[in-house]
This record gives sequence, C-alpha cells and structure tokens, in this order.
Amino acid sequence: MIPPPSLRRHGENLALCSTGYVQSKANYSLFTRNKGQSFTSLLIYVDDIVITGNDPTSISALKDFLHSHFGIKDLEDLKYFLGIEVSRSKKGIFLS
Repeated sequence: MIPPPSLRRHGENLALCSTGYVQSKANYSLFTRNKGQSFTSLLIYVDDIVITGNDPTSISALKDFLHSHFGIKDLEDLKYFLGIEVSRSKKGIFLS
C-alpha cells in the first residue's frame, strides 16, 4: 500500500513520521506512536482511516494534522470497518 501523496515526503518517508509516528514493518498501513503513557495508532486502508489510542488529546491532534493535509470526515465511534461490525459494551469490544 502506498499512502496518499499528502502523507508522503521524500518517497517512502512519511510526514506522519515527523510527528513521532512509526510505520509498522509487519503492516505498512499501520502507524503507531508511544509518548510516555500515551499510545496512538492509525490504520489506513484505501480511503478509510481508523484512529485509536488511550489519549484523547493525541487523537485530536492527529485528526487536526490529517485534516490540515487533506479533508477528512470524522465518523466518530467505529461501527464498521472492512465488513466487520464493531460494537462496545461494559464487557469490552465485540467484532462480528
């Protein structure tokens, strides 16, 4: 997978990497960032992006960064991704 031109810089290096995100070697569409207790991940598939993490401030900053490079639409909580339904409850997250 090749990220959109707005995320690319100098060929394979990504602008995301300049903000502390690391591209996974196992899945090139997955980017993660660990900063102290904060963890944020970004998964890109064609024109869909899933963002998750334990730090709402970092997630908001990532959304602002992405929006500044190209228009994104925030669909809020994940409900479907790649044909998988995602639902939450007090017991956890369920995929079907």
